[in-house]
Amino acid sequence: MTTRASLYHARYGATDVAVPAAGSPIIDHLLAHRSVRAYLPDPVADDQLAAIVAAAQSAASSSNLHAWSVVAVRDPERKARLSLHAGDQPHIRQAPLLLVWLADLARLEAVADKVGEAHAALDYLEMFEVGVIDAALAAQNAVAAAESLGLGTVYIGGIRNQPEAVAAELQLPPRVVAVFGLCVGTPDPAQPADVKPRPPQAVVLHHETYSLPAQADGLTRYDAAMAAFYASQGMKVRGTWSNHSAKRVRDAAALSGRDRLVEALHALGFPLR
Repeated sequence: MTTRASLYHARYGATDVAVPAAGSPIIDHLLAHRSVRAYLPDPVADDQLAAIVAAAQSAASSSNLHAWSVVAVRDPERKARLSLHAGDQPHIRQAPLLLVWLADLARLEAVADKVGEAHAALDYLEMFEVGVIDAALAAQNAVAAAESLGLGTVYIGGIRNQPEAVAAELQLPPRVVAVFGLCVGTPDPAQPADVKPRPPQAVVLHHETYSLPAQADGLTRYDAAMAAFYASQGMKVRGTWSNHSAKRVRDAAALSGRDRLVEALHALGFPLR
């Protein structure tokens, strides 16, 4: 039987983590999240998709602008092409549904034109950030909703590897760009996904003011928790989480093509003033 304590132990990769007295079924549901990269071929029904998108639209939206959209991709050939654009990830091809989340300023431009207003503010970095943040908030609601329906998900940051190619594949107009993908489907029980530990709260939670030194002990503990996780999953990760993370920020090559993202955004209609 899954207990609240076991959820916290799994989430932090430690049995000595304090379990708060406060709790709820929603928090328990969120604590059990895991990334799923193996799916059954069962389709995600239109009814399920409609419920997931309704949950996504229930997320907060900056100034009620709704500066995001999502493209649902089911066609196997299109998913295969998008997989190649995103680093050739097999779970994109395997998942019955790929949701591509977009920062969408084209709709606001069209609305402004319709009512005879200027739209110069759309050229600024702030509005691009609004679109990205709105998309992220909506997508996380979608993840929670999908999991409540018994589906599994995994985010695809690689959708930003080749922004122009993805835009062409999805026929995106100027001022619209894919910010991440999301695989959705029924998890394959033969390849169950485990909960990946998160850093102790002392690493991410600050009181009143920020402190980098205060995180040191928590990061040491997290390295140990992740080493145990890597071993349990048979993952060939050299060194600790710190080593692995440092390699991901070492140089431009580590960004897998995303080092030219500003150039791509300019080409896709985002001046980013």
